[in-house]
Amino acid sequence: MYKSKKILLLGSGELGKEILLEAQRLGVETVAVDRYEHAPAMQVAHRSHVIDMLDAAQLREVVVKEQPDLIVPEIEAIATTALVELEDEGFKVIPSARAAKLTMDREGIRRLASETLHLPTADYKFADSYEEFVQAAKEIGFPNVVKPLMSSSGKGQSVCRTEADLEECWKIAMEGGRVQNGRVIIEEFIRFDSEITLLTVRAVNGTMYCAPIGHIQQGGDYIESWQPHDMTEAQMNEAKRIALAITDELGGYGLFGVELFLSGDKVYFSEVSPRPHDTGLVTLVTQNLSEFALHVRAILEFPIPEINLITPGASRPLKASEELAEYSIAGVEKALAMPNTEVRLFGKPVTKMGRRVAVALSSADTIDTARENAAMALECLKVEK
Repeated sequence: MYKSKKILLLGSGELGKEILLEAQRLGVETVAVDRYEHAPAMQVAHRSHVIDMLDAAQLREVVVKEQPDLIVPEIEAIATTALVELEDEGFKVIPSARAAKLTMDREGIRRLASETLHLPTADYKFADSYEEFVQAAKEIGFPNVVKPLMSSSGKGQSVCRTEADLEECWKIAMEGGRVQNGRVIIEEFIRFDSEITLLTVRAVNGTMYCAPIGHIQQGGDYIESWQPHDMTEAQMNEAKRIALAITDELGGYGLFGVELFLSGDKVYFSEVSPRPHDTGLVTLVTQNLSEFALHVRAILEFPIPEINLITPGASRPLKASEELAEYSIAGVEKALAMPNTEVRLFGKPVTKMGRRVAVALSSADTIDTARENAAMALECLKVEK
């Protein structure tokens, strides 16, 4: 007999909103937590709390008060030391406190992938100061990619093309990091043909993979995704090998977004998120079970018989171009006039420069048509004062 559970969601953005909706379909009691009021997931949760999730005492207080069956992180910026302690006390963290801690910053997961699991990655170095950063960038060579150790949606990421860009790239990393600790990662710039997300699910009945999702990033944040992305059999086998190795090492149940670079016949590991991925929003219109439904089934320890790609599809996020305390989204009716197209408005209370506020999703018989329709739908949408 299935007994209803309680989920405490840490981070309540648009991805968390979809997680809670899927959880509620299975009778789960839901509690949303974030650092600001009226976050998207809070609008559908049974209850919500506003705390500083990097404050261990505040995090502990809300967990002890709610006594959840499952603690489900939706973002990286969480006091992971508190999660480790809470897990030791008997609370269940998804997929585990260790996984949350390792993937919270790029150093832990990169060292695990490259130095422990010996997976193919770009060359990299870390730096704690501007002087160390300059030296590391010169040793890696130009161009290189600079990222803060912890950020979300590509914030703080830039390409350092020449020595003249060093100061600006350091400034971007310092301003974009979720925690201002001054430490950055400098990566070799891989001249890849494409980059993909391989959504990987660890469930009670084994590890499964969604069809690969192609995506384009700009400033470290995705601006388009589509599914499926064309890959050779050899590339797919190598992608699955890498995804299996990293997710087996992280352990636990749930969906993981494994980011990979495809360069010729080579596949490189980039990053992994132990939770639904923003590029995976496209699965809302392409699969029998979206990435959110898969995540919820897996963490509730329900079997997943199969993952089927029903139709090709594409997504295009709408981003705000300025900070607004009040805003509206125009053109929804025009976007919805596009064939096989959906628009999801996230309901974020305010906008910031580059903040995602909606997404256009289109399905079609071919990837090209789906991408064209999603692009045209996005053209219809405007953020207005």
